[in-house]
Amino acid sequence: MRLTARARLALLQTALVLTAGAALTGLTYLLMRRRAFFTHLDPTGTPSPDTPPQDGLRALADRVQADTLSALLSQAGLALVVVTGLAAVLSWLVAGRVLRPIRMISSTARRLSAENLTERVQVTTPADELSALAGTINGMLDRIQRGVAERDRILDSQRLFTANAAHELRTPLTTARTAIDVTLDGEPSRAELLAMAGDVRGAVEHMQRVLDGLLLLARSQAGLGAREPVDLAAVVAAALDAAAARAAAAGIAVQPRLRTAPVCGEPVLLERMIGNLVDNAVRYNRAGGHLVVDTGTAGGRAVLRISNTGREIPPGEAETPLEPFVHGQGTRVRTAGLGLGLSIVRAVSLAHRGRVAVAARTGGGLEVTVDLPRSPVARADRPAR
Repeated sequence: MRLTARARLALLQTALVLTAGAALTGLTYLLMRRRAFFTHLDPTGTPSPDTPPQDGLRALADRVQADTLSALLSQAGLALVVVTGLAAVLSWLVAGRVLRPIRMISSTARRLSAENLTERVQVTTPADELSALAGTINGMLDRIQRGVAERDRILDSQRLFTANAAHELRTPLTTARTAIDVTLDGEPSRAELLAMAGDVRGAVEHMQRVLDGLLLLARSQAGLGAREPVDLAAVVAAALDAAAARAAAAGIAVQPRLRTAPVCGEPVLLERMIGNLVDNAVRYNRAGGHLVVDTGTAGGRAVLRISNTGREIPPGEAETPLEPFVHGQGTRVRTAGLGLGLSIVRAVSLAHRGRVAVAARTGGGLEVTVDLPRSPVARADRPAR
């Protein structure tokens, strides 16, 4: 039979009391046995008639000693039995009192499950090893709860993302298949075959852009590789140069206000993030509108702010374009874009421990603010004033 921890602790305490009592009784017995019994005799006179002979006194002393030791053993044995019984009862109660926090921890652990991680172990006072154990377990439960919440959030995001991606890929596939079926239904001419090939090529290019966006999102969400010093102002200037022709064709006035904004990250992802911001600001602008880009530092962080004119967006729906395949107003708007631009921006900024804020501008358009941790190398290299 396997004993519980309480029973083992009670038996151990009882055994200690029994051993100490037996040792005390044995030591007392040995000390009493070594005690000498003497009878006083007059060395100069003759024994009186009432005084027993010396041999009789010794026999009396031996008998008294034997009776005393026998009584000591019997009385001490009885006392040891009583004390051991009381010690067993008190040890059982004390062990239960000491192990009560352990039982509370076990009871709480049994009630916990993946769906119920809100309960915590009560921390006892005063602060001792058991209260430290309860605090450690509560901290572990907090980390597990946060991990489970993050896992659920990621799984929900992945399910939604997979559904959105499947929807987006289904459209170009349907377009390509329809073009092929309609064209091959009969005897198509060369012009019809060329038109079909153009439709199929457009659908394939659309699918390729979707897959490229998905791969970039997956790459940014998987974490960063090698980090390098990057100046956001230089990256923004390159992105504005690449979009200058399209902005000029639409009559969009570009107003760059670029100051040094050093960060440490992966240049390819940062270039794609800023390229998407500039591309969205030009694509969803209005003819004759404007585009303002600011870079700089504030509060020990590098800040990029880009705002554009455009259609009116309700303030409560300003952040909906951050979701994959959503162009605005929380719906799938069929435009030349994929709806992955701002979702890639958010994924890249999170990979760099940054933040993204999207706000609707009065009169139409959006203002997107990205702030990233400033490069520690840039701070160390900054000349002293």
